[in-house]
Formats: sequence, structure tokens, C-alpha cells
Amino acid sequence: MRESVPPLGFSDEALERLGGLWTAREIVQQPEMLRQTQSLLMAQKADLEAFLKPVLAQANARVILTGAGTSAFIGACLAPVLATELERRVEAIPTTDLVCAPQLYFEADTPTLLVSFGRSGNSPESLAALELADRFVTDLHHLVITCNEDGALARYAASSKGYTVLLPEETHDRSFAMTSSFSCMTFAALSALSGVEAWQDRVNAVAEAAQGVIANYVPTLKAIADARYERVVYLGSHIFQGLAREAGLKLLELTNGALVTMFDSPLGFRHGPKTIVNAKTLVVVFLSNNAYTRSYDTDLVDELRRDGDAARVIAITAQDGAGLPEADQIRIRGLETADDAALLIPYIIAPQIFAFFEALRHNLTPDKPNTSGTVNRVVQGVRIHELD
Repeated sequence: MRESVPPLGFSDEALERLGGLWTAREIVQQPEMLRQTQSLLMAQKADLEAFLKPVLAQANARVILTGAGTSAFIGACLAPVLATELERRVEAIPTTDLVCAPQLYFEADTPTLLVSFGRSGNSPESLAALELADRFVTDLHHLVITCNEDGALARYAASSKGYTVLLPEETHDRSFAMTSSFSCMTFAALSALSGVEAWQDRVNAVAEAAQGVIANYVPTLKAIADARYERVVYLGSHIFQGLAREAGLKLLELTNGALVTMFDSPLGFRHGPKTIVNAKTLVVVFLSNNAYTRSYDTDLVDELRRDGDAARVIAITAQDGAGLPEADQIRIRGLETADDAALLIPYIIAPQIFAFFEALRHNLTPDKPNTSGTVNRVVQGVRIHELD
């Protein structure tokens, strides 16, 4: 049973009229859903570890993180972190790549853990990727992380003796754009693969930091939307580049393509993409907590300020000292000394809220912004071709 949670400065009745009730609820429920996700993982810790240990104990084990769209970006955010934690080869490969060219990605003789993410678990590519993996890889293990116990992913994992991490029912977002499903699947994979016990003492700090963004920055983010920018760029180094891509997609989805969006890394941005910046461009930079990485992030922030071409530059940061006025910083409190992986979920909250207000500004319904019906909550129109 879904509980009503405080919406983004609106009554439930107002959100119903605006067509944004589910999007607002699913954004603000994320701190509590993170706690529930960790509790769920603690309850199945022994079974989960028993499933993972045999494959990860092999020195040549390979981990593929896969999904489509937002679910694929989870892998992009986590692969570098998990490769370091596990000391194994960890790769983020979207199902949309695995399905169209499996011969380029699967390795028959390499023990492989295929970690599949899916809100509904019913995207055509999701099931096809699992089936192709079973055909190509001799020693294959399926770990499914999903929000829908009735989805094709969960059913396939059960039939193939895989393991399914089923997230709280509330995370099976009813809105078009994935919000709490993204954050909780990301956290579930991080906790499950890097150590459930290790995250038990950390989940509250992450959840409270996320709650702080919701409690303190809604008016700020609405005002940024009201400034009527025409282009929005999200930049992040290493794992935050995947997050920048997710932030850009949220804005593109919720505005039905009305805003031009771009993602990149701060270092990569100078190599051509920076030409997008003009007097109607908002640039948002996710700042790393790692001092070395952060130096490159802040160099780019300083350069953009000196150029004077962007309409505004904003930093999402856990630490002060980004060189920007306080009004241009979205501060993530309580995680000033945390590693960057702990920042992933609190960092994405602000772009989600901003995208929600941009949808309203463009007179769209956030729960279903695509007015033509050509883009759907669960992708349609994909034909899976037979592979000889």
C-alpha cells in the first residue's frame, strides 16, 4: 500500500490537477525507500552472499551491469566503484548494445555475473539480453535487481536459478520518468556487491543528505526553472558522468524534449562540447569529494566563470569552496568526508526536482509528459530478431 508523502510544495489535489502527483511523491519518498532497501538487503544478506561468493571468488570473474535507458546509467555510475571494491573486471554494457551485437560483448569461457536492472523488468531488450547471455556464456550467473516481482526479469531469474533482489513496491514508479526506482536500484547494487554490512551504518547519512535537498532546495530549484534557460548542461567526473547523463535524460523526458540537454565530464567538455554554452545556458557541475578529482572539477567551474558566456553555473557539492556564491551551490550536508559513491543518490535529487518544475513551466503533466504517446513508460516498438 503506497503511503502519501509530502509533495513538492503542493497539495495532493493540486498535483492531481497538474498531472504530477506520482512524480512528486516518488521523488520525495526516496530517503525512506533507501532505508527500506537496505533493511531488505540485510534480511537476505546470507542468501545473497551465498549466491555471489562462488562466482566472485574466481580470479577471472567478469561482472556486467546492464539495463536500458536510466537502468543502463546505473551501471555507468557504479562500474568504476565496484571494480575497485571487488578487484574484478566490472563493465557497464547496456542491454541495447548486448542485444544488437552479442558477439562483441559476451565471452564464452569467462565466468560472468550478469547484473540486470529494470523498473518493470518488461523491456523487450531486458529479457532478450538474458536469453542471449545464456546462449553465449558457459558459466553464467544472473543477479536481477528490479522493482516489479511480476516482471519478465524476475520470472526469468527464478527459472534460471538466478537471484532476484526485489525492491519495495513503492519504488515501482508509476510516473513516466524513473526517480525512486533509479536511486534504489543504484543503492541496492552498491550495497549488495560492495558489502551489505558495510552500508548498514552509512544508509542513514545518505538518506538524511537526500532529505536535506528536498527540505531545503525546492524553492531554489523552482526559481532556477522559472529563469527560463534554453540549454542545460550536466557535468561530472568518473562516476558522476553517468549521473550527469541520467540528470540530462530526466530533464529531456519531463520537458518532452523542449530543452536542449547535454552531459559530459569537466575535462571532456572542453574538447568541442563546450560550444553549446551561450547566454541561455545553465551549466550544473557535480563536484567530487576526492581532492585530486575535485581540482579538475573546480578548474572548469572557474573557467566558465571567467568566460562569462553561460547564463549561470551551479555546483552540486558536499563541500564548500567551489568558488561560487552560496546561492549557486546546492550543498549536500552531512557527507562532506564521504566517498563519492555515497553522493550518487543525494546528488541526483536536485536534478529530479528541477526537471519536475521545468515540466510544469512547459505546461506538461510530469506523470505523462509525452503528449503524442510515441514514448512510453515501458518501451514499445522493439522487435527482437532471431540470431542464427
